[in-house]
Amino acid sequence: MHIPFCRSKCPYCDFYSVRADESVKTQYVNTLKNRISAEMSTSDCKADTLYIGGGTPSVLGAENLGRIVKSASPFLSKNAEITVECNPFGLSEAFFKTLAFYGVNRISMGLQSANDSERRALGRLSDSETVKKAVKNAQKSGIENISLDVMLGIPRQTEKSLAGTLDFCVSLGISHISAYILKLEEGTVFYNKQNSLSLPDDDAVADLYLQACEALENNGIMQYEISNFAKSGYESRHNLKYWNCEEYLGLGPAAHSFLDGKRFYFERDIAGFLNSAEPIPDGNGGDFTEYAMLRLRLTKGILNSETERRFKHKIPEEMIKKSAVFADNGFMESDETGIRLTRNGFLLSNSILAEIL
Repeated sequence: MHIPFCRSKCPYCDFYSVRADESVKTQYVNTLKNRISAEMSTSDCKADTLYIGGGTPSVLGAENLGRIVKSASPFLSKNAEITVECNPFGLSEAFFKTLAFYGVNRISMGLQSANDSERRALGRLSDSETVKKAVKNAQKSGIENISLDVMLGIPRQTEKSLAGTLDFCVSLGISHISAYILKLEEGTVFYNKQNSLSLPDDDAVADLYLQACEALENNGIMQYEISNFAKSGYESRHNLKYWNCEEYLGLGPAAHSFLDGKRFYFERDIAGFLNSAEPIPDGNGGDFTEYAMLRLRLTKGILNSETERRFKHKIPEEMIKKSAVFADNGFMESDETGIRLTRNGFLLSNSILAEIL
């Protein structure tokens, strides 16, 4: 579920979001509830994850978020993973207790950096102490599965400041970290002022990435995807669906779906969504090339056993031959079980994928 509301726009963000008054937010929640019933009531299957992202879902308030979860609950399997993204600003223990009451069992929070000068450069409205309080409040409410977003290669970041951010995450007992390298997206404030930003160069960013991987691993938070790290058993079940090329239903403006071998999406237009706009077809999905591209984001890579079960054939010999060249240079691993990118390979994943696929 995409919640397209934010109090303010972060200078690096190109996700679809708008400002809105309470009446529009209420209308949006009601529209989402109706869409959930309409889409799911005709299906015999149960969803085993629910992800409410944004935008900033927490601006809806706990009760509105609870109403969304409640409307989806009849279509969720037992012990479903239910995640809500939150901006840590102003989140009380009561907020999280309400979410927990409705069944939310996972929180994803935007830290980006524990260094307050770096946070200000990223347009974050709160300091690291606010993030700490929000995490503690979520934990007190009984929600222990908490993910924090960390950004790499941001203005003013150094190896020392990144070490401080990672230590901050570890000290809070965080079970999941998403560590993304900053990408300058066209149309954002950062893209338009990139020449004046004090950004680390590519080599420095690579060093920061490898530093983050090693530091988290040393604290039992293991890498399982290019940008994602978790304690054992806390990998994001929802996001693994994308990387395993499995089916999902997306609702809200800019939300994408993959069902019955077809991909489709809603336009980036809240007015259209509120007025019952239909999703736009986006072609077929789920072939081997797409599957391989997504699976190679995972540390386990592509396995012959799983490929054979899904596509009735093993990894093509031509792909294995091309992978061998990168394996000889330390960017991939290839054995009888399958192929996978190494940590250094992840830094060049786009180029490598283009070559072997």
